Amino acid sequence: MSGAFQAETRRNRENVDSVSLASSASLRQTLPWKPVAAYCSAGTHSIPRPNPMLIIPLLAAVLAAAPVDGAHASHPPIALSAAVDDTLRGTVADAAGRPIAGARVTILEYQRGTRTRRDGSFLVGGLPPGPCTVRVTAPGYAPLTRRVERVGDVGALALAERAFELEPVTVTAARSPQVAAGPLPSSTLGPERLRREHSVSLARTLATLPGVRALTTGEQVGKPVIRGLFGARVAVLADGLRLEDYSWSDEDAPSVDARLAERVEVVRGPASLLYGSDAVGGVVNVIPEPLPDAQGAAFARGGVETYFASGNLEGGLVARAEGAAASLGWRATVIGRLGQDLHTPGGEIPNTGFGAVNGELAVGASRPWGTLALRYQRYGGEFKLLEADGPVVGPAADRLGGVAALQAEEEEGGPERKLSDDRVQLSGNFPLPGVRIEARAQLQRHVLQEVADELPLTVDAAGAESVQFDLLLNTFTADVLAHLAPAGFGQATLGVSGLAQRNDSRGPELLVPDASIRSGGAFAVWQNDFGPLRLMAGARVDHRALTARDVPSLDLVADDDRDWTAVSWNAGGVLGVGGGLALTASVGRSWRAPTLFELYANGPRIGEARYDVGDPALEQERGLEIDGGVRWTGAAARAEVSVFRNAIDDFIVTAPTDVFIGGLRVFRTRQADALLRGVEAQAEARVLAPLTLRGVFDYVRGTERGTGDDLALIPPARGRVEAEYRAGGMPLLGHGYLTAAMDLVAKQTHAAEDELAPAGYALLELGAGTERRAAGRTLRIDLQVRNVLDTAYRDFLDRYKEFALSPGRSIVLRVATGI
Repeated sequence: MSGAFQAETRRNRENVDSVSLASSASLRQTLPWKPVAAYCSAGTHSIPRPNPMLIIPLLAAVLAAAPVDGAHASHPPIALSAAVDDTLRGTVADAAGRPIAGARVTILEYQRGTRTRRDGSFLVGGLPPGPCTVRVTAPGYAPLTRRVERVGDVGALALAERAFELEPVTVTAARSPQVAAGPLPSSTLGPERLRREHSVSLARTLATLPGVRALTTGEQVGKPVIRGLFGARVAVLADGLRLEDYSWSDEDAPSVDARLAERVEVVRGPASLLYGSDAVGGVVNVIPEPLPDAQGAAFARGGVETYFASGNLEGGLVARAEGAAASLGWRATVIGRLGQDLHTPGGEIPNTGFGAVNGELAVGASRPWGTLALRYQRYGGEFKLLEADGPVVGPAADRLGGVAALQAEEEEGGPERKLSDDRVQLSGNFPLPGVRIEARAQLQRHVLQEVADELPLTVDAAGAESVQFDLLLNTFTADVLAHLAPAGFGQATLGVSGLAQRNDSRGPELLVPDASIRSGGAFAVWQNDFGPLRLMAGARVDHRALTARDVPSLDLVADDDRDWTAVSWNAGGVLGVGGGLALTASVGRSWRAPTLFELYANGPRIGEARYDVGDPALEQERGLEIDGGVRWTGAAARAEVSVFRNAIDDFIVTAPTDVFIGGLRVFRTRQADALLRGVEAQAEARVLAPLTLRGVFDYVRGTERGTGDDLALIPPARGRVEAEYRAGGMPLLGHGYLTAAMDLVAKQTHAAEDELAPAGYALLELGAGTERRAAGRTLRIDLQVRNVLDTAYRDFLDRYKEFALSPGRSIVLRVATGI
C-alpha cells in the first residue's frame, strides 16, 4: 500500500463508529416506517404482519434505560498491567507497530466482541479463564486468528497488509472454530461484501461465491444452489441453528436477512455429519456480529443505512442501536424494504413488487462461569408473484363452465406470497474442567400463505382475492455440544441434537397433510495436526419419525406413520507441501428424508400451472461425495481449485408426464440414482499496490445413473472476473475504491427434457465507493451499476425465464453512517 493510503487509513480509524443516543425520541425520528407498514397491511386476507412498531418501542426503551457514557473513542487508554483473570486485553497494530483503531476483535467460542480504540487497545471482560480463539479483522488487512491458552494479556497482535479478504476461520465446517482451513471446501462473505451486496434475498447475496447460484422467483424470492443442489438438499442455519421452512415450494425461501449478519459461511459438499438430514449439497450459516462489550464503561451507539435501486424502484432503510453496561451487551436492528415492479430490457414485469420488514433484538451476558445470549429475529412481508398463464380449476372455474386463463396485468392483480417467520434463540457456553459445553435452542413459527384472484360469479361481476393455501410450521430445535482438547489428541466435539415439528395445513387447497416430525441425532468429530498434515473425521447417527394425518383429498385415508434411521460420516485431510501450497481430500456420506410434499402431494398448483402427485413409498436419499483440491496462498495472491463427484442413491425427482388433469400437466415424483460431477476455481491477486484482480469459475453436470438423462435445474458453466482499485488520501473522498466485473454464463447444453435452455450471456457491473469522517462519524457511500449495458438475457435458474426477461440495468446507491 502507498504511504498516502496508510496515512489516510490511520486518520479514518482514529475514532470508532459510535455515537451516543441520548433519548428514545431521537431514535424514533430516524425510523420513518409508515409507508412500509401501510404497504404490508394492504390486501383482504392477511397473516400476522411484520409490524415495525412492535420492535421500535422496545428498541427505544432499551436505549433509554442503558447508561450512556459517550463514544468508545473518548475512553482513556487501557492499562495493560491491570489485567485480571477474566479479562482479555491487548493491542492491535500493523507490521510497523502503528496502532489500528476500529479493528474488530471476536472471541469465537463465546460470540463476544469489541472494536479497538484509537490507540489500538481492546478489552473484553467477564470471560471464563480457560482457552479461547481470538479473531481480529480490519479493512485492508489479512484477518488474524490466535489460540489463547488462558485469558489475560495477549500483548500486541500484528496484522499483515492484504489487498484481499482472507478468511482463515470457519465455524460451520467443524462445529468449532478452525484456526486453519479444513478439508471441506468453504467460502465466507465478510462484512464489507455483505454491506455492498445485501438484498431481501439471501440467495442473491451469495450468488457470486464459487459453486453457489440462486434459484429465483423475480428479485425477491431465491434459494441458494450449491453444486447443483437446492431446497431441501441445502441446510440453511441462523447462527448454527437450522431454519425450517417449506423448501419444496417455489415461493418459499430462507427466512433470514443477510444484513443482520457479520459474515455468511458456505460449506460446499455433504455435511449431514454435522447437521443431519438435508445437508446433502452443503450448508449456509448466517452468523451475526458478536454483541458489544462495555470495555469498562457503559455506552450506547447507533447507525443508519439507506439504499435505493432503480431497476425496481426499491428503497430500504437499516437502523441499528447497540450498547453495553457491565457484563451485559445488547443490539436492536430494524430493516425495511419496499420494491415496485421489476424492469427488464423488454419492459416492466407486472405484479413483481414486494414489501418486507425484518429485524432482531438481542441481549447477552458474560461472566466467568460462561455466557448466555437471547435473540429474537423476524423476517416477513408480502411478495407479489408473476403467474404463468394457466388454467383455473375448482368451484370458480365450474361456475364459468370450465377452464379459464388468468394473468396479472396490474400490480393489484395476480397472486401474492405472504410470509411471516418469527424465531427466538437461546444460546450459552459453559467452560468446565477439560471441556466446554455449548447449548443452543430455538423456537420458530413459520407461516406461508398464497393469495390469488378469484374468478367472479358472473362475467360482469368484479373479482375478489382469496387464500389459495395457508401453511403453519412450528419447530423446536436444540443442540448440546461438548468441545474437548485432550493433550496430544487434538480437538474433539461430541454433540446431540433434537427437533420437534408440527405442520398445520389451512385454506381451501391442502397441498400437504397435517403432520408431526420428531428427530434426534448424536455425533462425534475429531481433528488433529500431525506436522504439515491436518486430519478430520467423524460419524453421526440420526433417527427421524413422521406422523401424517389422514386427508381424503390427498388420497391419504388413514394416519400414516413412518421413520428413518441413517448413519453419516466424513473423513478428510489437508497436507501442506511447502511454499504456501496445500493438497486437500475428503469423502463423506450424507442423507435426506423425503419432504411432506414429495410423499403426499396430490393436487393443483395454479401459480405453476401444474398438478403434482407425490409417492408415499419414497425412500431416503443417500449420497457419497468425494472431493479433492489444491490451495495456494502467497504474499499477494491466492488460488484454489476443487473437483467433486457426488453419487446420490434414490435421488428424488419430480418430472413432467404426458397426463393432464383439468388442463394441468401432471408432475409425478419418482426416484432414480443420480450423479453430480463438477469443478470450482477461484483466484485473487494484487498485481499493483492499489489494484486487485479476482476470478471465479464453476461447472457442474448432473445426470441419472444408468439412463444418462440430464437432471433438471442444474446451472450452466459460469465465470466471473473482477478488478478492484483502492486508493486513499483523496481530497474530499477519503478512502475509496473502484470496481469492474464481468459475469460470463454459458448456455446449458445439458438441460433436462422439456426444459428451456436460454442462450448464454455476459453482464457488465461497475462500482465505486468511499469512506470518510464526517461530523465525527464514519460515512460510507457505495454506488453500483448492475447490467450496465442493459443486456437482454434470461437466467437459466429464473422461474420467469419462459415468459419474461431477467432484470435490466439497475443503479444501486447505498449510504451508511455508524453501522
